[in-house]
Amino acid sequence: MDEKKVATKRFVSPQRAMRKFTATAMVTLFGSLAVLIFLLPLGYMLVTAFKNMQQIVDPNAHFLPSSPVTYVYDGKEYPLYFVPFEDGERQLALIRKGREDSDFIDPQNPDAGSIHWVGRWRTLKPVYRLDPTLENFPKAWKQINFGRLFVNTLFIAVVGMIGTLLSSIAVAYGFSRFRIPGINVLFLVLIATIILPSQVTLIPTYIFFRTIGWGGTWAPLIIPHFFANAYNVFMLRQYFRGIPKDLDEAAMIDGASPLRVLLSVIVPQSWPAITAVAMFHFFWSWNDFFNPLVYLQGKEDLYTISVGLTQFNNIYAVQPGLAMAAAIMSIALPIFIFFVSQKVFMQGIVITGVEK
Repeated sequence: MDEKKVATKRFVSPQRAMRKFTATAMVTLFGSLAVLIFLLPLGYMLVTAFKNMQQIVDPNAHFLPSSPVTYVYDGKEYPLYFVPFEDGERQLALIRKGREDSDFIDPQNPDAGSIHWVGRWRTLKPVYRLDPTLENFPKAWKQINFGRLFVNTLFIAVVGMIGTLLSSIAVAYGFSRFRIPGINVLFLVLIATIILPSQVTLIPTYIFFRTIGWGGTWAPLIIPHFFANAYNVFMLRQYFRGIPKDLDEAAMIDGASPLRVLLSVIVPQSWPAITAVAMFHFFWSWNDFFNPLVYLQGKEDLYTISVGLTQFNNIYAVQPGLAMAAAIMSIALPIFIFFVSQKVFMQGIVITGVEK
């Protein structure tokens, strides 16, 4: 009886299996379409960056960077077209353009002479070949002075990230481990700052930084991050609270101070959350446009990539290839960091064998 029950439970009807397969296929298809739509602008940017101006303005050019194929005959260069015949379509070079008839030459057999074809040559489809170009990248690098912008942005992002990690880890550690009267109220006040729009504090903050002499410097873009952030503190606090306090107590029994507990117990167990905070701040700082525009106005030597790229696009908007090449160079480092660091999120960390 038991074996029959097990066999009955394991049996799945074909109708049920088909419904499950259909549901899975529909979800997969919907997800794939959503990802494709999301990546279409990035694909257009990538393809356009490898096109020259002639390929962009050519109405017959393909989506991929391509150029019309030509053939040199009697010292002259002629374009190739797909010419239909009774026996099929052939690729021929147009050597004489006529209104109702034209002459072609076969590149495979030029000694056979010209081939007379009756029809309008404008209706023919030209032959294209894949022809990507790299000239946009060095040209955009020089025009935008990308090296200087890259160093400026990298310095601001890295130093600000270090300040964010130091301050956020310390504050989150205090909120998650120390019992202080009114600590929950303080935490609620900190979280409440999230709902405060940045536009409300913009003018007072700007006046304050200008008053203390930080206008036209990187200080307003770096120093404030050494005083923690509500988003980061909340994320780290929640993660720290998931680490068993038994580890803290064991370390304190061995004579560890609160700082030693943080460095030797909490931080090693929290690398996924710390990495996430570091990446979030780095990407935010790398893409930040408004703050550098406000505080670095008129200081072109201190501009970041976002500000420099905007000015470059305003000047070279009529040359999409250059603009797209500059945009690709600006996102290359964040994409590389993301793919390298994503392994940390996929790692399963065994915190301890002690029950929480």
